[in-house]
Amino acid sequence: MDHINQVRLTANELTPATLEGATVYGADNHNVGKVDHVHGVGAGSQAIIDVGGFLGIGAKPVAVPLSDLQFMRDEDGDIHAITAWTKDQLKDMPEHSH
Repeated sequence: MDHINQVRLTANELTPATLEGATVYGADNHNVGKVDHVHGVGAGSQAIIDVGGFLGIGAKPVAVPLSDLQFMRDEDGDIHAITAWTKDQLKDMPEHSH
């Protein structure tokens, strides 16, 4: 996926309603998971990403700082995020318990 022409979300757009369900692309530009939900507001908030699994079954939720994700809107208006984390690095993180 080419992210060059995509618009980054403003700080005001970084709300749970906007971010939940966003696909997350890793360092290798592969799909590494989806944002399940967001904890907190502002600089200290965390995104809970469901990593791995198939069709939502067997996915492992992990918490990453929202600052580790760059949220963008593509040409179709869909929200996604890119991160420097790889899928393997995310899978190695401790499981987030709700």
